[in-house]
Amino acid sequence: MRITRLAAVFGAMTMALTVAACGGDDSGSSGGSGSGASGIVGKAEKDKKLTIGVKADQPGLGLQTGSTYTGFDIEIGKLIAKGLGVEESGITWKTTVSANREPYIQQGQVDIVVATYTINDERKQKVNFGGPYYIAGQDLLVPTASTITGPDALAGKKVCSVSGSTPAKRIQTDYKSAQLQQFDSYSKCVTALAGGQVDAVTTDDIILAGYAAQEQYAGKFKVVGKPFSTEPYGIGLKKDDTAGCNKINDILKAAAADGSYKKAWDDTLGKSGKAAADLDVSKLTNCS
Repeated sequence: MRITRLAAVFGAMTMALTVAACGGDDSGSSGGSGSGASGIVGKAEKDKKLTIGVKADQPGLGLQTGSTYTGFDIEIGKLIAKGLGVEESGITWKTTVSANREPYIQQGQVDIVVATYTINDERKQKVNFGGPYYIAGQDLLVPTASTITGPDALAGKKVCSVSGSTPAKRIQTDYKSAQLQQFDSYSKCVTALAGGQVDAVTTDDIILAGYAAQEQYAGKFKVVGKPFSTEPYGIGLKKDDTAGCNKINDILKAAAADGSYKKAWDDTLGKSGKAAADLDVSKLTNCS
């Protein structure tokens, strides 16, 4: 009888230990740090690593030289990562082009995208956005001697932009008399402009200014200076990651307040002589 009672006691103790162990495993799997966070917040807490999608061919914004990426978007990516608890050594930079930014986010190939990524309603059906961290405007890059004075002077002109980009779509819908040519990168458009294959390149003014300021193009190109859109640059992440989006906005608010946003500008685009824009935190997105 005593043996039977002892067996029952030991059996109950074994079951209790098993349940406790299982409960410990569950808490460890949700966010990895015990916070229960998911999305980019949980991944950053657990792995201390992030993969960030960026452009590789935009001087002053996102430019790859060898294995190194430089530019304003790169510095913004570092600010977001740091705010999430990920040091620069934990960042993997992944080159994106305009057409693959949503697929890369949806497929999990990147955690966030910081790549002159305009927030618009069509994209918000597929991904979420923190920001905007900068407001740009679509403009035209033309040869210095060009007579093109703005978008209304594009009839019959060959205009180059990037496939899948907002600027390309705007030319297609609003300036149908222009002859749109599309590549997968703006650097190819600029090369075509330098070679006389196209009459103008169109994208956001700050991107065009970066190209015009490159040493090999000094004095050859000009930005027309008549923006014809408003392009709020956002930080893309998965559609259902509301907590991650809110966290990004909190990080941007802090960067505007402590001067790190201005420093990111001054260290990159500021070298062109263009003064840092104020980050208007009242315009940050609703992440719901």
